[in-house]
Amino acid sequence: MAMDPPKDEIDMEVVEPEDAESDMEPGSDNEENEDGTTKAPKQVYLPGKTLAEDEELVCDESAYVMLHQASTGAPCLSFDIVPDELGASRESFPMTAYIVAGTQAARTHVNNLIVMKMSNLHKTQEDDEDENEDEELEDDQDDVADKSELKQPQMTCALIKHQGCVNRVRARRMGNNVFAASWSELGRVNIWNLSQQLQAVEDAQLLKQYEQQNANNDAKPVYTFSGHQQEGFAIDWSPSAEGVLATGDCRRDIHIWSPLEDGTWKVDQRPLVGHTASVEDLQWSPNERSVLASCSVDKTIRIWDCRAAPQKACMLTCEKAHESDINVISWNHTEPFIASGGDDGFLHIWDLRQFKTQKPIATFKHHTDHITTVEWNPSEATVLASGGDDDQIALWDLAVEKDADQAPAPAENQEEINKLPPQLLFIHQGQKEIKELHWHAQLPGVLLSTAHSGFNIFRTISV
Repeated sequence: MAMDPPKDEIDMEVVEPEDAESDMEPGSDNEENEDGTTKAPKQVYLPGKTLAEDEELVCDESAYVMLHQASTGAPCLSFDIVPDELGASRESFPMTAYIVAGTQAARTHVNNLIVMKMSNLHKTQEDDEDENEDEELEDDQDDVADKSELKQPQMTCALIKHQGCVNRVRARRMGNNVFAASWSELGRVNIWNLSQQLQAVEDAQLLKQYEQQNANNDAKPVYTFSGHQQEGFAIDWSPSAEGVLATGDCRRDIHIWSPLEDGTWKVDQRPLVGHTASVEDLQWSPNERSVLASCSVDKTIRIWDCRAAPQKACMLTCEKAHESDINVISWNHTEPFIASGGDDGFLHIWDLRQFKTQKPIATFKHHTDHITTVEWNPSEATVLASGGDDDQIALWDLAVEKDADQAPAPAENQEEINKLPPQLLFIHQGQKEIKELHWHAQLPGVLLSTAHSGFNIFRTISV
């Protein structure tokens, strides 16, 4: 579905089975080739397995409640979900989601922040209830020749010109407004008020007016900080202290931002002292206003109390938390756990009550390349997702234990499957070089992910 304006090459489409390389399960009935010979039975595909010349990956749609994909021309290697006012715990279809994403175009001066509304997101597979809905089409929909057209996903976009590639972007609702903070490759951090763009994506006429008004790059950030010595990626809004922001750069510095009454911010010019190399990710504590976690290329994870002076703010340090660069961390919403992922492909789970032991309470070596994203499910305390440069997203449930009575796997896969940790619920594939994923806090079980190849929005039968 081509979007306007064409120059941005933004479109969205349903993923058809042959388009995706995703979770697969064995087929029950053997199919026949055109020459009458019997096709080989379907098998579960495990990442890393080499396909034979006559084998291909097909998506097992029965493993998904919903699966859609979208593309934006230039890849968006960072995005965040925009909190909306449509209600919490929405289970009914079709679904709607809002996100803000940042492009990484080949030319510095053609980058954008993109505010997107994804709507009319239907289930991947129809059930009896869906068929009944089709029979009850509104009068103005009866003349649609192909009823499937009514279920095509829709995406509307409002663009903001951005100086430099967007290294990372994070959104936060404050009062009646939504703000986004973006890290630019030019070393600046900008804060944007997205109210106008969010209004524009709701109405075609408003969107047209917005595009005309901003044709000459009229949209400006409400605040810009240029005090970092180098560019960076680490950035996080505090979930408990409205308007408080932390940013970390590739030099080693972390700066804390505080909101002012005039709608701007005060940035502490004194960086937090502790890391000796690039700060890759930051996460505020979900319930302690002044506590912050960070990870770094220096292989450490640090816990800070921002009430202390910057040179004394580091309260806990886990040395050599990974064998190489630590790329990402995620703080559990309800339990004192932090998950970390690194270039070594390890996923570690840390219990802050045992942090001084310098040992994780759980370790998983499933990913075969750098882990680039990890996030706890906001409503299921034991569930998390990880993704990376091995082109897969893994869903985990730490509460699962190995079942001694579990039926054995098919003979041709038994050895490989038995090696998988029982906590591994699901493997999602089909994207190239996965960069970020986020659970949608208002759509239970729904994940959005971005990669060089575009966006996926999906919900599996596992979560």
